[in-house]
Amino acid sequence: MSRPLVFAHRGGADALPEHTLAAYLRALHEGADGVECDVRLTRDGHLVCVHDRRLDRTSNGRGRVSTKTLAELDALDFGSWHPSSAELEEPLGEHTRLLTLDALLEALRDTGRPVQLLIETKHPSRYGAEVERRLVETLRRHKLADPVPDSPVRVTVMSFAALALRRIRALAPAIPTVYLLEILPPGVSRGRLPFGARIAGPGVGLVRSRPQLIESLRAAGIRTFVWTVNQEADLDLVLAQGADGIITDRPRFVIDRLENAPGV
Repeated sequence: MSRPLVFAHRGGADALPEHTLAAYLRALHEGADGVECDVRLTRDGHLVCVHDRRLDRTSNGRGRVSTKTLAELDALDFGSWHPSSAELEEPLGEHTRLLTLDALLEALRDTGRPVQLLIETKHPSRYGAEVERRLVETLRRHKLADPVPDSPVRVTVMSFAALALRRIRALAPAIPTVYLLEILPPGVSRGRLPFGARIAGPGVGLVRSRPQLIESLRAAGIRTFVWTVNQEADLDLVLAQGADGIITDRPRFVIDRLENAPGV
């Protein structure tokens, strides 16, 4: 059995504040194959790496991300809320400011090693299809919309919204796509993904409740990236079932287990 890819969820949100450059760089230093981010559009049309619709949980700001300009978001602190911030010997400084997708792409390219980036577009959004349009526009600007074998950064787009994946397929058909699953729609277990989706992305809770899901998808020729795998029992489960990718807040933990697991 081949070793699954390890993706740092939101940069590896267990060790450092999620969606910060510090988290992404740490995960790659620890050996993650790739990283995952969520993107939202600001009021003035910039894609920023923020998971929640509102700012309250991960910053010292208030309100919806979509109602703020990039400058307003850039003035906020996106790092002090995390428990790790109080334990660090040196402050993370600029690395805990708001991260734009442009800045993340540039940082990944500068690492000097191959990196896979999973980008989740968040819906519902007041901007609708504009999210995917701006995303593809950004990827084209970075020459990442038409993957080539020697590209240092390889992008895959994910969403729970089948329509979002259909848009990506129409705008940039060469970009791989993942259909994220929290529940199991009819036909998916038999390999019938929505048009535009090429990889299944079940949550680990769904994998627990449907022990044959990954095997059924594999039999239909569908790869699986499972999220968010943080506990030992869940990791053992998805490894035993043969997941192709593991999305985790704890990339170092997963990598260590893979290095010591027989036959993986």
